[in-house]
Amino acid sequence: MLNNQGKNDSKIIVISSPSGGGKTSIVKSILKEFPEIVFSISATTRPKRSNETDGVDYYFISEEQFLEKIEKDEFIEWERFYDYYYGTPKELINNTLKSKKSILLELDVKGALSVKKLYPDSIIIFIDVPSFEELVKRLQSRNTESETDLKKRIERAKMELSYKDKFDYIFINKDLNEVTNKVINLLKNILNKEK
Repeated sequence: MLNNQGKNDSKIIVISSPSGGGKTSIVKSILKEFPEIVFSISATTRPKRSNETDGVDYYFISEEQFLEKIEKDEFIEWERFYDYYYGTPKELINNTLKSKKSILLELDVKGALSVKKLYPDSIIIFIDVPSFEELVKRLQSRNTESETDLKKRIERAKMELSYKDKFDYIFINKDLNEVTNKVINLLKNILNKEK
């Protein structure tokens, strides 16, 4: 396993936030700005939403397939929440680092901290929210899940916010364009410094 990726200039960059924090929008902007960065696609057992594409947003697999992959130790990190499994495939990360490219991951807080433990040189960035009330409002306005799932997400967000001090960088998402530019400028500095 390539644990010391600093030697070949490739970086593991992780963007994390509670649901509704804006990480997906920020990740899309980063990938537009840095087309050379590889995006790590997670596997999940949750149902595909209407705006999602298999193999682009996630690898949508059955619970049986997911458990098989856990058994074969094919994930860098995995977790079960909201009754579904989510995991980051090892193979893509290691192949990307071997090819001397940087890789971008969009993970929940625990996943980000697991990656940092395995790859200490990785850069983990937390996208915070202006207030907890604002986060609840954002989650409610999405209308993407049932009342029960919404409650679970709100509870989980409380837990995730309690871990933010363990991250390398914290940005507050008051304005999406503004926070996106800040993250992109940070990455320009990090990636240019390494060249």
